[in-house]
Amino acid sequence: MCGIVGYLGGRDATPIIYNGLKRLEYRGYDSAGIAVLQDGQIEVRREAGKLSVLGDLLQASPIGGHLGIGHTRWATHGAPSARNAHPHVGQSGRVVVVQNGIVENYLELRDELSAEGVEFKSETDTETIVHLVEHYLASGLDLAEAARKTFQHIQGANVVVLMSADEPDKIVAARIGNAGGVVIGFGEDEMFVASDVPAILEHTRRVTFLESRQMAVVRRGGASVETLDGTRVQPQVQNVAWDPVAAEKGEYRHFMQKEIHEQVRALTDTLAGRVHLERGEVRLPELNLTPALAKRVKKIYITACGTAAYAGMVGKTLIEKIARVPVEAAIGSEFRYSDPIIDEDTVVLAISQSGETADTLAAMEEGRRKGATVWSIVNAIGSQAMRIADGYISMQTGPEIGVASTKAFTAPLVDQYMLAILLADLRGTLDEKTRRALVNDLRLVPDLVGRTLEREAETEKLAHALKDIHGCLYLGRGINMPIAYEGALKLKEISYIHAEGYPAGEMKHGPIALIDEQMPVICIAPKDPWREKMISQIQQAKARGGTVAAVATDGDELVASMADHVLWIPEAPWMLSPIVTVLPLQLLAYHIACIRGLDVDQPRNLAKSVTVE
Repeated sequence: MCGIVGYLGGRDATPIIYNGLKRLEYRGYDSAGIAVLQDGQIEVRREAGKLSVLGDLLQASPIGGHLGIGHTRWATHGAPSARNAHPHVGQSGRVVVVQNGIVENYLELRDELSAEGVEFKSETDTETIVHLVEHYLASGLDLAEAARKTFQHIQGANVVVLMSADEPDKIVAARIGNAGGVVIGFGEDEMFVASDVPAILEHTRRVTFLESRQMAVVRRGGASVETLDGTRVQPQVQNVAWDPVAAEKGEYRHFMQKEIHEQVRALTDTLAGRVHLERGEVRLPELNLTPALAKRVKKIYITACGTAAYAGMVGKTLIEKIARVPVEAAIGSEFRYSDPIIDEDTVVLAISQSGETADTLAAMEEGRRKGATVWSIVNAIGSQAMRIADGYISMQTGPEIGVASTKAFTAPLVDQYMLAILLADLRGTLDEKTRRALVNDLRLVPDLVGRTLEREAETEKLAHALKDIHGCLYLGRGINMPIAYEGALKLKEISYIHAEGYPAGEMKHGPIALIDEQMPVICIAPKDPWREKMISQIQQAKARGGTVAAVATDGDELVASMADHVLWIPEAPWMLSPIVTVLPLQLLAYHIACIRGLDVDQPRNLAKSVTVE
């Protein structure tokens, strides 16, 4: 996730952009930069570190002008450093770009541009954009058309903002796919561009939002909007009446809803720079996993609390299936009291959104004390769980503000899938054909998530049907059994409805006694190796008079014929299916809580980061 701000008008752009970036800093970035047109030349100041570091640089070496763009970065391609920080300038020094997203074909583009003599100065995929724009400018196109050609050439979800010293009357911005928003603000003889409303709210409340595959040419007097293929679009300008906190939610009612929908971008970012689709390989350099260590590992403990613990349960299935290493999923608060059997051939893998969860940190210390290799999967950069680990995987989802975790649940599922592939590859237990197939499946993830979230209206209808329930049973099997636990937890957390997740095969050993006309049953029944068993569970629940809502794969007529309600999901590879099956359950809990008039983002008795035992 990255923050973008642009300005065109009669005032000095630098303080406007800098202050706008400060209002996006809640996302937690690792470098920042600003480019302005000063005396006909593009001047850039950028630096690694927090935004205050850029502020110090601007004080020591000030720049000013009436046209500028700025950026705060959450690193994906290339380490956090000044040379990888945005904005990026082309070889001519006359065009500059900032970007949010991933150019999926950047390696191919980089090779083509290098063959034409372009010299790259960073490790980023972003730099390919500005060089490609200059390539088209050299053919005689103006900035807008050169940008359009570039947007049609690059692959992946991206937000791109450009300006040129040779066309100082405009900024060009585009939104391609689900890489985040583009807000255009309308002032008095001045215009603003940003990735989110808070950045420009102090200057204007008149805004419009770009939709996917739209581009805007922004001038001081307004903005013209077109699709990438050139069809003119009339922008719908609206007045926002948000306070600063509400503005950070953008078009969403709550942070939780926003973060649910950010999962397309969050999962794209967690894959960024780690998956080489052409070679069918996974890279996790910060994990410090060597072939020698991979071959030495005899057992892995995955330890975490709450939602992260359920993610670890999915990871157990993934690692055992792909890497063939025994895994035990252990609750963080119980781990150190269980006297776990650990030695130097054991890995303790901790999962934590905040990286500061007291019980999880204590479990890591227990593993270290007994000689284990300690890894972590963490969202908060620089947190304790990241610092004390021998190696780590950063979720790269951006800060999660809603107390009920959503994107910090699905990101570790992808991270553990990648870990399983890498571990298997280094251990020599995975043939190349299978490895390539597993890696290739990862390219499906953002699209599967996006298609599922587009069906939110269906889930909201079910929420209205279930809004007055007093209890609920969630059933799942195999890799989706932990999704039953997670779905039940979400309903408990924010709707205050008692819910229980249960292994579906165990229902007849007790919980079936709870089922009657007043007890709805949520059955997670996608097309996976356990589908036929789940159909049997649906039949058993229906035979006892229960209301059944099923999470099922598109076109599954058998499930549809038995269930009272169906939450449809697109077909997914079974090992990646939990990423998709959990989404309607997140939305279901969210909408039931909203209908019941509850505080979704700050549910009672809960805190985002549990730093006490």
